[in-house]
Amino acid sequence: MNATSEAEILSPRGAPAPYVRYFGWAMLFVLLAFVINNILIVWFDYPSLATLLRENTDSRAWVLVACYGLALVAGALVVVRTPNRSLRYDAKRISDFNAYLIRGCFFAVLFVGIADFAIAFLRVEGLLDSLFTENLAKDLIRARFIGPFVHVPLVILGFIVAIFSRSLGFIWLALMIVVAELLIVISRFVFSYEQAMMGDLVRYWYAALFLFASAYTLLEEGHVRVDVLYAGFSNRRKGRVNSVGSILLGMTTVWAILLIGLGSKQAIINAPVANFEVSQTGTAGMFVKYQMAAFLAIFAMTMLIQFVSYLFEAVADARDEPGHRDRAAASH
Repeated sequence: MNATSEAEILSPRGAPAPYVRYFGWAMLFVLLAFVINNILIVWFDYPSLATLLRENTDSRAWVLVACYGLALVAGALVVVRTPNRSLRYDAKRISDFNAYLIRGCFFAVLFVGIADFAIAFLRVEGLLDSLFTENLAKDLIRARFIGPFVHVPLVILGFIVAIFSRSLGFIWLALMIVVAELLIVISRFVFSYEQAMMGDLVRYWYAALFLFASAYTLLEEGHVRVDVLYAGFSNRRKGRVNSVGSILLGMTTVWAILLIGLGSKQAIINAPVANFEVSQTGTAGMFVKYQMAAFLAIFAMTMLIQFVSYLFEAVADARDEPGHRDRAAASH
């Protein structure tokens, strides 16, 4: 996830690992199929896969099945077309793509946070009517207008900026959180002024910082590990432990989050996002609560992508392939 992709300096050729590579790439394509299916079900009113178990089956449910079938085929095609691709090279390509997703999310929440905070301030202070037309002023107090017409363009802008910026951005987001906290302190204790949107902005950026940076922390071995035994293992044994842990602990956990949070139209992530849900403070706060629900899905997706990369690296370590990077030593 550095400015220069490590995939560019790793040899693309290595010892064949068809089963591991198929498992990893199929996992990524199944994740893509799951996201597409979720969009079709929530936003285009497609039936869920559960309808296939009923007598009166909606034929559109077979579109969802086809997505998963294509995902499995796509994983096989990647392996067949690149049979001698090294595991470490694939791992770095996947990490680099994940880094782009995370950069885009960081820039998106930065732009959305600033814009929505400004709108909330104008709304609370009753300045919308004096600055905008009557119709636009009314629209800016409706979450269903601000979501698709203000937030979505800013999210797209964030991902466009992420193409040109190679910084992950969480350092700058952390700085903005400090600035937002300082704003609360100054306004409260110096000017005796405080509004709900000020706390909303801090919570919004805090949630993004911790959830979006988790995949990067996994890459850099920054998560807390109980390593009473692990620390004394050889690289090969660590690779075996990490490969098993990536599947049994990492991937199963994030899939549980995805299935519970996005399992139906009324699931705990889908429902707030579909309704552009706002906090109980109403018009006095920011209209970003629905995005904070989506943060959990983004966390799970980026962690799953990174776990696939981590699995490839772990298997390469277990096979004692060249290119191992000692992250613990590099951090000192």
